[in-house]
Amino acid sequence: QQQLVESGGGSVQAGGSLRLSCAASGFTASASCLAWARQGPGKERERDALIRPDGSVTYWGSAEDRFTISRDNAKNTLYLQMNTLKPEDTAMYYCSADTVWRCGESSYRFWGQGTQVTVSS
Repeated sequence: QQQLVESGGGSVQAGGSLRLSCAASGFTASASCLAWARQGPGKERERDALIRPDGSVTYWGSAEDRFTISRDNAKNTLYLQMNTLKPEDTAMYYCSADTVWRCGESSYRFWGQGTQVTVSS
């Protein structure tokens, strides 16, 4: 059974950094497409970044300049390093996964429960 468990969220001041983690089990993360998405208050969920099995990455919006997605194959864990955080980054952050055949899909099938990030000004 595929499972994703996020951690690392918290409250920080603007300009600070956080590193989110997503521990995967029941499947091999390095052979899957993995993504981070956020859902802010009153907003729709939107994707920030994804990493493919070959290690290539894609970012969306402001994440491209400030966030870094990475993967530790030995730990079967996905990460999101977030720097220069802004109040508008306040959101629940989710990791998601799917097979390599669905890398191009806008939404993946397997999701974690999320971890809250709150950025104060």
